[in-house]
Amino acid sequence: MHEKQTGSLPYWQFESWPNGRLHHAVFTRQGGVGYPPFATLNLSVSVPDDKETVYANRRLAYGLLGRDTHTVVHAHLVHGNGVAVVTQADNGTWTQADGLLTNEPGCALTMNFADCVPIFLFDPVQQVIGLGHAGWQGTIKDLPGAMVQQMIATFGSRSGDLLAGIGPCIGVCCYEVDEPVISQVRERFGRVEGLLVGQEGKARPHLDLVRANQLNLEQAGVDHIETSGLCTACRTDLFFSHRAEKGHTGRFGAVMMIPIGE
Repeated sequence: MHEKQTGSLPYWQFESWPNGRLHHAVFTRQGGVGYPPFATLNLSVSVPDDKETVYANRRLAYGLLGRDTHTVVHAHLVHGNGVAVVTQADNGTWTQADGLLTNEPGCALTMNFADCVPIFLFDPVQQVIGLGHAGWQGTIKDLPGAMVQQMIATFGSRSGDLLAGIGPCIGVCCYEVDEPVISQVRERFGRVEGLLVGQEGKARPHLDLVRANQLNLEQAGVDHIETSGLCTACRTDLFFSHRAEKGHTGRFGAVMMIPIGE
């Protein structure tokens, strides 16, 4: 990924994705109007931040696409593998799903994160986009694979055509886990080398969520996968991290849209 900035608003984009045909951004915690522990670009009303401050931040962030909080499609995240197909008729609503898909130009998808894995999918042939949220539960339940299968079933996508991006999330360096996570990871993936790794001086293994979701995407037939290389827990100067900040933090956002007329 590479960093960009519009005005005072910094954000990140996938380097290998096509310019013009797709608008997407992963925002940082910077460039907003909030105060600690939500400084400064918290985009979530699910944390005890001032609602008007959150809405002001959303105007800044979603304004990058010419949108506001009532002209994007939100997701009510449930840590599962449910996928919803949406249109602009869903603007301003909170769809209960961890994956959103659309082929409608101008329909902007958004989700918020603070360690869980942002999943981006783009079908440049059928012009379909998908945005997903995969924590350890969504990873084990194969949310990325469910998104790919729904794209195939609904829009006639071919997995080999898809571009996938894995955004900033907690890295294997920082994500120490115990039961029941360990058993469920081994049941889902077997004993894949490098997925559950020991750390010097740590009694419990660390889980590589990025690698696990790469495996999910590869098993779904996706060949082109770009990862961010950014750990949210290491980089609390850039991103909110629920684990590193012990729950007292905000949520950074991601948006995605096929522009009208492209």
